[in-house]
Amino acid sequence: MLRFRSLASLLAGAATMAIAFGASAETIKVGVTAGPHAQILEAVKPIAAKDGLDIQIIEFTDYVIPNQALAGGDLDANSFQHQPYLDNQVKDRGFDLVSVGKTVVYPIGIYSKKVKSLDELPSGAKVAIPNDPTNGGRVLLLLQAKGLIKLKDGGNLKASPIDIVENPKKLEIVELDAAQLPRSLDDVTVAAINTNFALEAGIDPVKDAIAREAADSPYANVIAVRKADKDKPWVAKLVKAYNSPEVKEFILTKFKNAVVPAF
Repeated sequence: MLRFRSLASLLAGAATMAIAFGASAETIKVGVTAGPHAQILEAVKPIAAKDGLDIQIIEFTDYVIPNQALAGGDLDANSFQHQPYLDNQVKDRGFDLVSVGKTVVYPIGIYSKKVKSLDELPSGAKVAIPNDPTNGGRVLLLLQAKGLIKLKDGGNLKASPIDIVENPKKLEIVELDAAQLPRSLDDVTVAAINTNFALEAGIDPVKDAIAREAADSPYANVIAVRKADKDKPWVAKLVKAYNSPEVKEFILTKFKNAVVPAF
């Protein structure tokens, strides 16, 4: 009987500890764009859970709302944008947001159903690019690097079509929402598509792109939080889980160089 009571006491104590541990888990809401960002965060989730962090994943379909939601307090963090885009949002929209860790690089690609290389672009070809700040400029810089256009003063990430000073093939630049670019391929000659949206549309960035940024592109994506939260313990736990060897292996195996770890 004594043994039974001792065992019962031990089991009761263990149950109490388990309940206490479960109660100590901290829940955070992290916004991502649908596709690879969401898939990677699903791989992060169980690793963070071991450190007492419960991640709720909130998916978005554009590049505008996730920062609004974070700044407004509806999210605790987001993971969808590269540093230049975040910098531009902070400057132009006054968001009090900061990056706390690097995630992945998505080399942007140019795709077509009509030509097999940029050399085949006819005069007056329609070229679709993202209409969001920095990504549009990023594509224009890529087109310049390929010798198709020249930008005023060499261009920068804020370049827009009005900054094109030389356009020998008279390319027609069509600015579209980034999420709509895969659907534009039937209507334009080529489209520059962000890797996450390409993958979501079933396009292989490695095999299907007729031109692509180098894998060492400087546009590393980041985890962003409100500035007031940057030193909180859960932030360090989130970054640690994301930058773990297990997540790196998942990215390399799942996306096969279409998405490149930046950590």
